[in-house]
Amino acid sequence: MTPEPLVRLDALSVSFPAHRRRLFRAAPRVRAVDRVSLAIQRNEILGLVGESGSGKTTLGRSLLRAIEPTAGKIVFDGTDITHLPPRALRPFRRRMQLVFQDPTSSLNPRLRIGEAIGEPLLIHRLAADLSARRARVAALLAMVGLPEEAMGRYPHEFSGGQRQRIGIARALAPGPEFLLADEPVSALDVSIQAQVVNLLLDLRARLGLTMLVIAHDLAVVEHLADRIAVMYLGRIMELAPSRALCRSPHHPYTAALLAAVPTTDPRARRVHAPLRGEPPSPVDPPSGCVFRTRCRHARAECAQARPDLREIAPGHWSACILGQSPLDFLLSPSC
Repeated sequence: MTPEPLVRLDALSVSFPAHRRRLFRAAPRVRAVDRVSLAIQRNEILGLVGESGSGKTTLGRSLLRAIEPTAGKIVFDGTDITHLPPRALRPFRRRMQLVFQDPTSSLNPRLRIGEAIGEPLLIHRLAADLSARRARVAALLAMVGLPEEAMGRYPHEFSGGQRQRIGIARALAPGPEFLLADEPVSALDVSIQAQVVNLLLDLRARLGLTMLVIAHDLAVVEHLADRIAVMYLGRIMELAPSRALCRSPHHPYTAALLAAVPTTDPRARRVHAPLRGEPPSPVDPPSGCVFRTRCRHARAECAQARPDLREIAPGHWSACILGQSPLDFLLSPSC
């Protein structure tokens, strides 16, 4: 029997009015997320990758109810939270926390680190007094590899990697079960990225966390995530265990993303699979498969009907009518 996932999205959609207006016509809508269904198991790290504008961040923010969904369902730990009012949603806010992309802008420059990390404890009434709050903040700092003395310093006194550790500590303050990490290492030097990735893996093991990690870098996500979902123009193109997806992509879009990953291995051989043109407008996406206008393998039938995700190997799902790895997209054995 398959265990109940901690997080489940059922046909989730999010759309916004387009900026431009048309006289005597209803304003067109941008389809940022288009009927996405996903399940995240307990203690799993799911990676969500795609180009800028693919809808990754919108999907993550709507999962947290920071953006209201247009349609579909969000289920957290067996409870449908899609339309919960603010008061009923408050206990779930404590259990779901966000790690921001830019640690500098996410920290108030006027607050000392101890105050910034302790703020969620005040909001959720988790510390009885100042002494209890300081003890909890010190423990959180130690958990992310920072000294207790950091409590009295300001954000500008830390490096980018240290600020991201502070952001992670603040997200952990209320004791969440689920973390949404939105591009957690993209603003960091390559030498620091591995340290933050290892920290997230360690926290998952120590605290039993479940995570959704949003990123555009497949090489980073492959080392961090158990499974990877590939998103394009608001839809999931492919979903598979990390190793399987990187070794044997079954969707042309995934193959193109993998072909763009730099490699220092002179033995690695990759098929040249560049993306053609620019992504279509989400206001008026192509019929059928939304990727067909940029796909080198597109056929006439690709324009006829939207391909649904189907399982083409155990745990490996693809939304492509080709049904198998077309032309062995990647010859390299790994990301």
